[in-house]
Amino acid sequence: MSDEIDRQQGLHLLSVIIPAQDEEGCICSTVEHLHVELHLRNVPHEIVVVDDGSTDRTWDLLQELKGHIPQLKPVKNLDSHGFGRAVAVGLDQACGDAMVIMMADESDDCRDVARYWEELNKGFDCVFGSRFMKGGEVIDYPLIKLILNRMANLFLRLLFRVRLNDTTNAFKAYRREVIDGCRPLIAPHFNLTVELPLKAIVRGYGWTVIPITWRNRRTGIAKLKIKEMGSRYLFICLYIWLEKHFSRGDYRKQ
Repeated sequence: MSDEIDRQQGLHLLSVIIPAQDEEGCICSTVEHLHVELHLRNVPHEIVVVDDGSTDRTWDLLQELKGHIPQLKPVKNLDSHGFGRAVAVGLDQACGDAMVIMMADESDDCRDVARYWEELNKGFDCVFGSRFMKGGEVIDYPLIKLILNRMANLFLRLLFRVRLNDTTNAFKAYRREVIDGCRPLIAPHFNLTVELPLKAIVRGYGWTVIPITWRNRRTGIAKLKIKEMGSRYLFICLYIWLEKHFSRGDYRKQ
């Protein structure tokens, strides 16, 4: 009963988690544009940027930016580095009852963050974005990456028998109880992008999909190294597939 009452009253704070490594060329514009969009849409928010071992001016720029954006919360990942580890640090530091994971390079559209908030407030546990459904858009997507992306997502759709066609995209939204219900998070790198949504689905959380826009980064260097990630993605997928079929519901939402 108390859970139903909380959902009727809506959410109170959106935490946007942004892992960043050597993003001095775009981190300020990413944070500023996000803050302006959420402020204009009256979304109560905090922006948790996790510096994941940057060797450029990323951390210094965040400190300067914090002076005029009080909603910004810069933190450092002081342990082993990796995209998944940085996101986990951000999730641990976040205060919100709703969370969005967003890239630092402005590839994700700030307007979609506000739409995620609106959908979560309708009562969904998770909101997944798809760049490959009606209304979605990709701009300047490298051809080889696009082909590999569609193959990987087709594999996941068949393996888990879900209609979601953009599982590998990191840009998604969750209620806090979903994040807590998917712990422990074990993926240290970009394979976290499939661990979280697949765990949420397998463990029985409610979800919906909305179209989103993605634009290739205009500054900096992409951190995802495809040749290093194949076995890591496969490990996480098989790990969750085994949970789905052999855990006898021990981890499902109660």
